[in-house]
Amino acid sequence: MAELDDLLSRPSSATTRTLQELPGDIAVLGAGGKMGPTLARMANRASELAGFRRRVFGVSRFSSPELPERLESWGIEPIRADLTDRSAYARLPDADIVVFMAGMKFGTAGREASTWATNAYLPALVCERYRSSRIVAFSTGNVYGLSPVARGGSREDDPLNPAGEYAMSCVGRERIFEYFSRVAGTRVAIARLNYATELRYGVLVDIAGNVFAGRPVPLAMGHFNAIWQGDASNMALQALAHAASPPFTVNIAGPDVLSVRSIASQFGALFGRTVEFEGSEADDALLSDARRACDLFGRPDLDLVRLVSWITDWQRRGGATFGKPTHFEERAGSF
Repeated sequence: MAELDDLLSRPSSATTRTLQELPGDIAVLGAGGKMGPTLARMANRASELAGFRRRVFGVSRFSSPELPERLESWGIEPIRADLTDRSAYARLPDADIVVFMAGMKFGTAGREASTWATNAYLPALVCERYRSSRIVAFSTGNVYGLSPVARGGSREDDPLNPAGEYAMSCVGRERIFEYFSRVAGTRVAIARLNYATELRYGVLVDIAGNVFAGRPVPLAMGHFNAIWQGDASNMALQALAHAASPPFTVNIAGPDVLSVRSIASQFGALFGRTVEFEGSEADDALLSDARRACDLFGRPDLDLVRLVSWITDWQRRGGATFGKPTHFEERAGSF
């Protein structure tokens, strides 16, 4: 686990240059999620490599009791706070740079009000507290809705067409950041992520797990994007340099449209398993066009061949997973 976390938090030279050029402390809001800890560590490592002395704060409710200690061991200052509580913001430290990662996705069915409060009300509190900061706000490719596979994915200037309460609340989140950016001049970069993966979770891990266990692989959402989490974190931190008023928006996604059938077949060959499929592919899917990110930040360093190989080896050796399926096959937007 330590080696994996080290790999996921390794900053690129471009990320190091970005943080060298941006002054001030960094607050990572929602640092307790799947991606938050290693992104916060990456920011701290990049700052150290740049010779830039700054404080990096990791803010979360910390449902995992051991995480604050782990963050401290990495040089990050953990701050326990419920970001939906307005009174908590008076206790948060000043920060010139904010990485906004808080959000609610799974379990939203039946908890729609909480979903909207977390995804749309909470950003308003953040924008009020950090209106003078430079912010990169994580969003999702779900805001686009389904697009034709043949088109290659939705682009940043496409009309938004969210399906379901989760995706609609994420459009709400983006609009709140846009409002404060336009009214208060807050510099914002919106990073629409689709989908980050590592060895313990992600769409590729879901597919590999089904193949390894002999479960049918659903084909309803027959195509997807995937990007190594370390590459996604590097791109998100580099997006800070492009934060603007009104907001700058970028898709952070793998550059290729991947076929569920093809990827499952690759895992089947590597595991020595016969792959069973369920359903058939539609001609549309939740896909993002990553050309803007590739033009600005370069293509991801970790290619699909290595990623599939690593995940195969990890599952063969019984490596731990987070036990949190992505539900990427959900087409109606109900999570």
